Amino acid sequence: MIKPHGSKVLNALFVDDDQRRQILITEAQSLPALLINSAAAANMVMLGGGYFNPLMGFMGLGDALSVCRDLHTLDGIFWPVPIINMVSVKPSFSAGQRVALLDPNVAGNPVMGILNVAGIDLVTDDQLDEMTQAIFGTTDSQHPGVATFTAQGNVLISGDVEVLGLSYFQTEFVETFRTAVQIREEISSRGWQKIVAFQTRNPMHRAHEELCRMAMERLQADGVVVHMLLGKLKEGDIPASVRDDCIRTMVNHYFPTNSVMVSGYGFDMLYAGPREAMLHAIFRQNMGATHLIVGRDHAGVGSYYGAFEAQEVFDSLVPDNALEIQIFAADHTAYSKKLNQVVMMNEVTDHTSEDFVLVSGTKLRDMLAQGIAPPEEFSRPEVAKVLMNHYKIKDS
Repeated sequence: MIKPHGSKVLNALFVDDDQRRQILITEAQSLPALLINSAAAANMVMLGGGYFNPLMGFMGLGDALSVCRDLHTLDGIFWPVPIINMVSVKPSFSAGQRVALLDPNVAGNPVMGILNVAGIDLVTDDQLDEMTQAIFGTTDSQHPGVATFTAQGNVLISGDVEVLGLSYFQTEFVETFRTAVQIREEISSRGWQKIVAFQTRNPMHRAHEELCRMAMERLQADGVVVHMLLGKLKEGDIPASVRDDCIRTMVNHYFPTNSVMVSGYGFDMLYAGPREAMLHAIFRQNMGATHLIVGRDHAGVGSYYGAFEAQEVFDSLVPDNALEIQIFAADHTAYSKKLNQVVMMNEVTDHTSEDFVLVSGTKLRDMLAQGIAPPEEFSRPEVAKVLMNHYKIKDS
């Protein structure tokens, strides 16, 4: 199986020894406590699950700036996005102490883990602007990722972590949430050698379905992992539970047995385009995938990024041998009326826009809200039914 990023063995930071974890939970009750924000909590879940291997915790200011400027930590690890813990008020504890980190997304704010505080850095406005520009390619406050990032504060608290809980993902998405460790184990049990990962924060329509099928066929892959984001999204996006239902419905009806693994990960969407695409590649390698589908405007939002910028970044910025996972670069896919099948639009040069079945996101939402099923060439009827039920309940 493909090696994890930056190490020979995957190192998940969740304390899976029950006795040891209980000792640490008891210790946490006597430690200074810090209620972290949702972004830091998502980082904890990803660290705990092994997705952010080989990192051992939250980056300090030096590493964060180095990642933004040079795509490497100070120790030379290739990394595209700072993994940080920011707060708005300087804490009363200091470097060298152990601190209990509390979950902001679960009632009662249970302990998520223990942080061995290595440093507490004040981030200047110029440094915050520099990091924002590097990560998102803009400092525009209308960008949902920028708005979330800049609202976290300017005090950066770093250090290694011991993860004691994986937030609400294990309880709310029992059948879907999986750590990188668990996905590797399942890949091994299925006997897969060449594995395609498909990132999604949306329900899967015909174009997404066929894109996965194309990738598997062209790469002669053993299977595809449909890996959905389960964390926070921007307002208006489809809730994770509905997406989960849509994807499982599509897979169960239209893919052969043992060709698709449906799973999800506990992270909040960054909408950081090219930088986020590189991060997606790293944690898909950590979970055992050999290839990642990177499509049009991957991890993008609005018009902040070029249509294929997230693909081009792997040629222009990712150094040779920095990653073992390979990219399956895909164009926009749509149903061709001429050929009666879904195609990559750049592969059919004799077509005009009128030859494709294209439905905008706005039009699709309007149709679903009115109980009108989109064309079968665009969305499978079983999937459309799930979405129409969601909008019916949402608007009632």
